[in-house]
Amino acid sequence: MSEPVTVVVVDDHAIFRSGLKADLDGRVHVVAEAATVEDAVTVITQHRPQVVLLDVHLPGGKGGGGAEVIAGCGDVRDSTRFLALSVSDSAEDVVTVIRAGARGYVTKTISGADISDAVLRVASGDAVFSPRLAGFVLDAFGTAAVAAVDSELDRLSARELEVMRLIARGYSYKEVAKELFISIKTVETHVSAVLRKLQLSSRHELTRWAAERRLL
Repeated sequence: MSEPVTVVVVDDHAIFRSGLKADLDGRVHVVAEAATVEDAVTVITQHRPQVVLLDVHLPGGKGGGGAEVIAGCGDVRDSTRFLALSVSDSAEDVVTVIRAGARGYVTKTISGADISDAVLRVASGDAVFSPRLAGFVLDAFGTAAVAAVDSELDRLSARELEVMRLIARGYSYKEVAKELFISIKTVETHVSAVLRKLQLSSRHELTRWAAERRLL
């Protein structure tokens, strides 16, 4: 993307918001901040950012936190994507905010560069999860394996299958490269091949495809 991705940061800790803004790189432009459910809905509706970085536990509203914010932004959800960013890594928090419509969930332990990467990926339509959190989503939304899975997997090489599983779990290209001891360029090549062979258009579709077949 040539222009920075516009972002609203929603978190009730001012010090964290300030630190996050300082850590985000030039690919991301923070247009506004909010600290409560009510303020978040107002600010997001006014600014219509491409991505909202959203804590799952927020004061105000009816106690629904980040999920309530997403529900209250129905008028902009076609153009704005929500990425949960929280200290919590509980299955309940992850599943609740994803059910509400978030496109990903990362913990606050990741670096500013990784958050910037996650923002860009969500803005482009991908689903993004800290690796160990993806399993919660798969457990909650996975369905029974379909009969066609074997023939579909036969289209992939052994290495493509390894890459597919890691990408579907939410790993970044850099993390996949490190895990499999290959270059990032090679990871990109494998991902393109996997998407082409499975007739999918994005990482988000790949995660859903793998979850439906209980491959992770």
